[in-house]
Amino acid sequence: MRPVLFISALTATLIFACTSDQNGYDSILLDHLDPEITEMLDLVSADTLEKNIRHLADFGTRHTLSETESDTHGIGAARRWIKQELDRYSQNSDNRLEVEFHRFIQDPTRRIHEPVEIVNVVATLHGTDPNDDRIFVVSGHYDSRATSVMDAESLAPGANDDASGTAAVMEMARIMANYEFPATLVFMAVAGEEQGLLGAYRWAEEAAEQGKNIAGMITNDIIGNHQAEGGQLYDPNRVRLFAQGVPPQRRLDMETRRYLQTGGESDMPTRQLARTIKETSESYLPEMDVWLIYRLDRYLRGGDHSAFIDQGYPAVRFSEPHEEFAHQHQNVREENGVQYGDLPEFVDFPYVGRVTQVNLAALANLARSPKPPANVGMNISRLENDTRLRWEMSDSEHLGGYEILWRETTSPVWQHKEFVEAGVHTYTAKNVSKDNWIFGVRAVSQNGHTGIPVYPMPFRE
Repeated sequence: MRPVLFISALTATLIFACTSDQNGYDSILLDHLDPEITEMLDLVSADTLEKNIRHLADFGTRHTLSETESDTHGIGAARRWIKQELDRYSQNSDNRLEVEFHRFIQDPTRRIHEPVEIVNVVATLHGTDPNDDRIFVVSGHYDSRATSVMDAESLAPGANDDASGTAAVMEMARIMANYEFPATLVFMAVAGEEQGLLGAYRWAEEAAEQGKNIAGMITNDIIGNHQAEGGQLYDPNRVRLFAQGVPPQRRLDMETRRYLQTGGESDMPTRQLARTIKETSESYLPEMDVWLIYRLDRYLRGGDHSAFIDQGYPAVRFSEPHEEFAHQHQNVREENGVQYGDLPEFVDFPYVGRVTQVNLAALANLARSPKPPANVGMNISRLENDTRLRWEMSDSEHLGGYEILWRETTSPVWQHKEFVEAGVHTYTAKNVSKDNWIFGVRAVSQNGHTGIPVYPMPFRE
């Protein structure tokens, strides 16, 4: 267990735990853990993950341009098998999953020489609250590649990249389909990632056109190992979480300008999502270290979450802490005693299980949290050392109250919090100056599920 510090607030006897992250910052933990979420975490099976990863690798190649008619080889067989498994999970949960193929014809691009059908496999677990339109998406890409991105024939088992992420998504769907959540969960196995994030881009574009409220998206891409080049082992309980701050834009919109003017460049929705994932996951799984990386992805690289960010949705990427490039984007071969290729023998299945649990804890908490408060504001009518906040109350039936959060401007994680009851919509932090601290307000359910914090924008009375 991590060391716990108990702090008593001046205005109420509020007790909360905090711990230090890898950078030495004191960060808060959840006050309450949901026993059903703990139960779900215990159901994650490394054996099931291994079976599914090996089965995906056995299709030989899952290249986007590979065979589609065979029942045992190529991307067509792979997607039909994924759907078959998700259908089975649905049947075992009273048909609570809506499983479908999301199909479209992709015109030629730099990595597509002729029109090809791209097929995503999508399983939706509809939320139980008819007044809650939030959707939380989790994905892995099931296509694979060899050394040449255009090689649709060579063996490309893609065990780590990204059968590991696809298997994690399938495992979450298998378990979570048996539970209820107020918000909607979407489990996606997408195609065309290696050809330019094609499957994710089309689905995200259509979601934006339809006005879907994607409150958060997580992609899992290369989550199968903690061993880097040369066989050097790293911390088996750490996973990277990539979270972009200000998306690159030719012209900044007014809302982004306001974030920058007030020092909130690290408090835009994607980083708020990442912070919440880290806090929740480490509360349920204190042995795990969710390592926040403040950039879109690995240096000048990208993943399927980029497609959602480009549509204005908060989205993050999980990936193993270090990569072994001899086992990534390589033809399967042996050279000078070194085995190349993305083979199942190089996947650490218990590690995939731990990363799956990290995802599941975060998603379950978010999908059970209340809708966020609206129009969160910080009063700047006068110069003062107090910080005065206001917000519009959430209309979620299971709203329990709100947490006021604050942290040092240099801290990546929240360090302090105070709870107020559901009927309250203002808060004054006495002798805590907005000049020195970053603030946020989030909704909390009656059972302690915490939503994504909202950054307060300045207003005058």
